[in-house]
This record gives sequence, C-alpha cells and structure tokens, in this order.
Amino acid sequence: QVQLVESGGGLVQAGGSLRLSCTASGRTFSSYAMGWFRQAQGNEREFVATISRYGDSTYYADSMKGRFTISRDNAKNTVYLQMNSLKPEDTAVYYCAASSGLGRYLTSGNTADYWGQGTQVTVSS
Repeated sequence: QVQLVESGGGLVQAGGSLRLSCTASGRTFSSYAMGWFRQAQGNEREFVATISRYGDSTYYADSMKGRFTISRDNAKNTVYLQMNSLKPEDTAVYYCAASSGLGRYLTSGNTADYWGQGTQVTVSS
C-alpha cells in the first residue's frame, strides 16, 4: 500500500509559478512510474505530466510543454511539478498518481494504482 500526499497548491496570479510536491509512503517509490493529473470544475480529469521510475525520462501533455517540469527524488520519495507561466485555464485540482505497471510512463488515470488527495491550484487573471 502506498499513500500519496500532495502539497504546494494555492492562489497565484497569471504568469506566476508554483511547485507542487507529492510525497509517498513506503520504501519502493522507485518501483512506480509517477504522473500528475488535473481536474477543473465541470471537466474531466486530464493528464499533465509523467516521469519514469528513475527519472531518466519525462512526457508532457502538449499544453504543458515548456511551462511545466516534472521531476523526482527517489531518496525523498517525492515527485515534483514545477509550473511556470501559469494561466487562468490551469486552475484545477492537481493529483499525483503512481503506477506499478510495466509501462515506462503513467499517462492514463485508468492505469494508476494509487492517487493522492489532490491540491487546489487557482490562477487569477
């Protein structure tokens, strides 16, 4: 069993930055591909970014490329999402997720084994 706890959300003006963190319990963090997803009010959950088990490769949704950076520190059991040049349309609850599947990445919520509780990000115009 893995528990994921996100932090770092908040209110920021358009053009600003936030860094989200997601810390996992347990001693097998490097066994999991990690991903960030988000869900805006009234919308479906969407994929944001993912990172491979040892952090050697990453993949982003097109609308986040160049603005968001995912990283991980396996020694700290933590995955990060650095978000720059934030836009009002980035407003959502952001969730981290973990997958023990065979794939390198976690791009679909349907394949996640564990989810965090979410952290609210609000970008004002």
